[in-house]
Amino acid sequence: MNLETLYRKSVEIGIANDLRGREEISRRLAEENQAFEKLPAVGKDGYDLDRLFNPFADTRILNGPGDTEIKTAIVGIDMEVGEVLLAHILKRDSGKAIDAVIAHHPEGYALAGLGGVMKIQADLLAALGVPISVSEQLMEKRIGEVERRLLPANHERAVDAARALGLPMMCIHTPADNCVTNYLTGLFAAKSPRTLGDCLGILGEIPEYRKSARRNAPPKIVSGSESNKCGRIFVDMTGGTEGSKDIFERYAGAGVSTLVGMHLSEDGLEKAKKASLNVIIAGHISSDTLGLNLLFDEAEKSGSIEFIGISGFERIRRG
Repeated sequence: MNLETLYRKSVEIGIANDLRGREEISRRLAEENQAFEKLPAVGKDGYDLDRLFNPFADTRILNGPGDTEIKTAIVGIDMEVGEVLLAHILKRDSGKAIDAVIAHHPEGYALAGLGGVMKIQADLLAALGVPISVSEQLMEKRIGEVERRLLPANHERAVDAARALGLPMMCIHTPADNCVTNYLTGLFAAKSPRTLGDCLGILGEIPEYRKSARRNAPPKIVSGSESNKCGRIFVDMTGGTEGSKDIFERYAGAGVSTLVGMHLSEDGLEKAKKASLNVIIAGHISSDTLGLNLLFDEAEKSGSIEFIGISGFERIRRG
C-alpha cells in the first residue's frame, strides 16, 4: 500500500476504536467542515485540510508524497534525529529498502497540535459520569499547560532530518492509543477481574507486556495491593498526554475504583492515592507497542508491510 493509504487507514482505525463512538466523531468532523466553509479566502489559505477528515491532530504525514509505495517501514515509539539517521544508514549500508519512517509519538506540526487531541479526555470523563462542565474546565487548564510547554519546542528537527535525507515520514499517535484503550477496556469487561492481582495476570498474558516484564519493566501496582478488589476499572491510555492532576477525586466520585494507565507523574499519583484510587501502570512503551500492533494488524488486511522495529517497538502479529 502507499503512504496515503496507510495514513487514511490509520485514521479510520482510530475512529473505529474511539470510545466516544463513530456518531460523535462524525458530528465533530461535520462541524469542522462547516466552520471551514464559512472561512474567508484568506482564512482558508494555509488551513490544514486534513482536519476535514482526520480528528486526530497528532497523526499526520510529515514528509514525502502520499503515493510513495511502502513495502518496508522502520517504526519506533520515538523517531527523532538519531533514529531517522539510523534509517538512512540502514538503507545506505545494508541494502534495506526502507520506504518510510513511522513514529508513534508525534513530531513536526503533529507535535505542535498535540493539545488539540486532549479534548478526548473530557468526553471520556463525561461518559463516566463526571459533569461535562467540570471535565472541560479541568482539561482546558491542562491543555493550556501542554500548549505553552510546546510553544518554544523545535518541532521540526526530526522531520527536517527526514526531509534532508529523502525519507518519507509519518506519525500515528492517538489512533494507536485508541486501539490499546479499546482493547484493554473490552478485555477487562470480558474477564471481570476481581482483584488487582487478577488485573496483573490478565496484562501478563499479553505478549507486549510479557516481553516488557522480561526486560525488567512489568505492569506494576503503584497504588493499592494485589489483594485489593478492582471495582470499576477505567483504562486511561488515550487523549494525547497525561490529563489534569485535579481529576482524581472526580474519578472516585463517578464510581471508578481502579485506574489502568501507561504512566503517571508523582504529583498525579499522590492525588490518586488521596482519592483512595487503585492505580496500575501497565507500561508506557509496552502499551504504545501494543496499540501500534493492534492498528497494524487491522491495516495489513489491505496489504502486508515489512516492519523494522526500533526505539522500543517490536512487531507482534495476532491471529
